[in-house]
Amino acid sequence: MNYRQTLAFLLYDWLHVETLTSRPRFAEHSCETFDAVFDTCERIATEKFAPFNRLVDSEAPRTEQAPDGSLRVVLPKATYEARVAYVESGMLAAAQDEAQGGMQLPFVVNAAANSFFSKASISINSSLLTVGNANLLLAYGTELQKKVFVTHELGGRWAGTMCLSEPQAGSSLSDIATRAELEDAHDALGPRYRLKGNKMWISSGEHELTENIVHLVLAKIPGADGKLIPGVKGISLFIVPKKLVDAQGRLTGVRNDVALAGLNHKLGWRGTTNTLLNFGEGQFPVNGKPGAVGYLVGQPGDGLKCMFHMMNEARIGVGMGAVMLGMAGYEASLKYAKERLQGRPLGPAGKDASKPQVRLIEHADIRRMLLAQKAWCEGALALLLYCARLVDEQRTGTPEQAEEAHTLLEILTPIAKSWPAENCLEANSLAIQIHGGYGYTIDFPVEQYWRDNRLNMIHEGAHGIQAIDLLGRKVRMQGGQALALLAERIRATAAQAQDRPDLSADAIALRTALDHVLQATQDAWADADPAIALANAVPYMQAFGHLVIAWMWLDVALANARKADAPLAAGLAAAKTYFYHYDLPKIAAWLRVVEDRDTTCANLTEEAF
Repeated sequence: MNYRQTLAFLLYDWLHVETLTSRPRFAEHSCETFDAVFDTCERIATEKFAPFNRLVDSEAPRTEQAPDGSLRVVLPKATYEARVAYVESGMLAAAQDEAQGGMQLPFVVNAAANSFFSKASISINSSLLTVGNANLLLAYGTELQKKVFVTHELGGRWAGTMCLSEPQAGSSLSDIATRAELEDAHDALGPRYRLKGNKMWISSGEHELTENIVHLVLAKIPGADGKLIPGVKGISLFIVPKKLVDAQGRLTGVRNDVALAGLNHKLGWRGTTNTLLNFGEGQFPVNGKPGAVGYLVGQPGDGLKCMFHMMNEARIGVGMGAVMLGMAGYEASLKYAKERLQGRPLGPAGKDASKPQVRLIEHADIRRMLLAQKAWCEGALALLLYCARLVDEQRTGTPEQAEEAHTLLEILTPIAKSWPAENCLEANSLAIQIHGGYGYTIDFPVEQYWRDNRLNMIHEGAHGIQAIDLLGRKVRMQGGQALALLAERIRATAAQAQDRPDLSADAIALRTALDHVLQATQDAWADADPAIALANAVPYMQAFGHLVIAWMWLDVALANARKADAPLAAGLAAAKTYFYHYDLPKIAAWLRVVEDRDTTCANLTEEAF
């Protein structure tokens, strides 16, 4: 079965997204309008993105000197054409209000529509940062900031970034050193700050795909003594446009003091520009003074609060990107396995070399690797769509629905980001394995899918940070309220499955895994020592993620059981069975070190390494 059929089943037969059209915000939509959006996105992705995925990988961004002495980025023509097609499709603003030029699509439908572009070429499809940037400003910006910056971002004229990391700080945001000093001057956009510092790993930080780039920059406002406040409390958020604009959103012709210092040359995602940016080093002084001009978003000290509005959306996007790279690899290796002749069946008949070779897919171990990819990618896809559906509940549901959706998203977001990043990467590894030596060459696409996917365990919060967030904060917040609600939902699914003879054993296995995770959570914090509890946060997250995916699969199986016997239903049932037989039992091994509060890694002396 193809991806479109699987997506349709998950959206309509499982999540029943058509019921969202009964809500006022989505009243103009129907299954037909949703499918029309998917048709358009699939066509553009097929025509403008997929054919150039290898091209943008081999012709990575490069720099050349511009007439003003700065460095500018050179990209393949195909990247420009793909972006134009994407903007003209309306997908940049698809989930926004009609008043902002949007379609008011449900977030879950919007996420599903964008999946076609990620699957076709993840590194060309870098527009999600612009959407996240605009959504943050819609939530925390002033009315003028929304009018000037959001309008042009969602209209496609300008692009957006987020600038968090610094060369010396990495993921440790409390150690950022970029300064933002209030200038004794105002302009049409309000009080002006001057920013000085360096930001690294900025995706799409410099390009000429749009006429302007709107940077959202984390920086610290110094105190009365001129010193920066240590930690995260002093972090604020600023709009720092590449080119200065007036209150009507018109370019003033003045270049801001933001300069490209260089490009990061990456293992994957080579089609996306990744930059080191210098803010306020005097290369482009504004009014004769060094310092990049910026405008405060929200209140001083609320930088992380504002930025994490964008980060949580970004993490769902990262998870979906990981899923689609895994799915692309699965489809490529499935096609190869159906066509490639190699070897003969096991047993006496296979010893006759005069007999013709069989296709790879006829070998049991090849089927194991294909089924593993299917189970991981489709299970993760279900999780990401479920989380996207929760976003719609949070925004348009009743107060009770919105509160529960928010609580579930809090605990599921680390899994939605990290589980696909780890396991769909492993799916890409199996796709290479199925291709054999050919998979290790650039003549086939699966090695690129693996390279592209390897970023996602680092992207938008590294794997270990997600694990610490999950075990250190999410499962304990509000007295364990989010964990209790999740457990309630899982038990409800198991209760429904218990009444079906074909699913009752899985229901028991799911409840057993849930009880194990709940007990391990308590055991991890038995002596209330964070250093000990969090030493094994990653194994805990791996077990927790497997529990969540097992829940997804059993819930999907309940919907699948209502369908007529068909290849799609048979494939979903087999993937569910694979996960329960081969993957769910791994939970016990991961949780053992958590329960024992094993300190093997934490206590090993540096010299022993």
